[in-house]
Amino acid sequence: MSTTAQGGAIDPTDLTRTSTTLLRKAGLRRIRFHGLRHSTATLLLEQGVGLVVSKELLGHAHIGVTATVYAHVRPRLQRDAIAALAPTLAEAVRAASTKAYVILDGTLPPIDRIAADRPFCSGKHKKHGMNVQVIVDPKGRPVWASPALVGAVHDVRAAREHGITEELAAAGITCWADKGYQGAGGTVRLPYRGRWDSLSTGRQAVNRSHAKIRALVEQAIAILKSWRLLRELRCSTTRITSLVQAVPVLQLAATDGDQPAALTRSVNSASVVPARRRTSKV
Repeated sequence: MSTTAQGGAIDPTDLTRTSTTLLRKAGLRRIRFHGLRHSTATLLLEQGVGLVVSKELLGHAHIGVTATVYAHVRPRLQRDAIAALAPTLAEAVRAASTKAYVILDGTLPPIDRIAADRPFCSGKHKKHGMNVQVIVDPKGRPVWASPALVGAVHDVRAAREHGITEELAAAGITCWADKGYQGAGGTVRLPYRGRWDSLSTGRQAVNRSHAKIRALVEQAIAILKSWRLLRELRCSTTRITSLVQAVPVLQLAATDGDQPAALTRSVNSASVVPARRRTSKV
């Protein structure tokens, strides 16, 4: 039992007033005093504390109460665990070294931001988002997805910051990319620049062949962006990297029958399955 300094009972209004004052001094937003209990429970579960221990600390009568009230934390932990299975760039390059080539492209998952948030705004796409680099193999399967950068970062700069061009050049892997990677160097192969009418017949043929090869990465990115899991990017930029890196793992698990059963069950859960297009009956 807690009392005041004079030994009397604590008035709920005084407790709320004191809590609000402490939050203001700490520079935190105002929340209800009881909300601190929920924040503590959420942080405990996110840090890996078991349900039994959390139940005892919270004073719940049954573990089912803890599992039900804080069920929203479990999908987040599952996604973080799946993202941990994603390969690093070095591992992806090592696996891609057995392929004839790889294809590199960038995508911009959209987020909810206002005009004042300029670092998140992409001048190319004219909208707010995060820059993610994707590497796919010759069959169009995603090999690696990069950590997310702000949308204002150009593709060639993102490739350099992640060290993609250096890793591919060191491994001697040919990489096909679009004109956004001009100046990348190394083993990156780019189409010829210039208006189509000004290109020679030979260069037009080269660009056609280049576009046919790159079509696979466009298809792979379209499939990745169809997952409903990425819709959470609009409101949670701090978790973009884990969400984006979880999607290629899920995509490979959905198309490869050799994946672990636990991962396959996660793929089949309603929160991560790809969005299906509605088809009208004729």
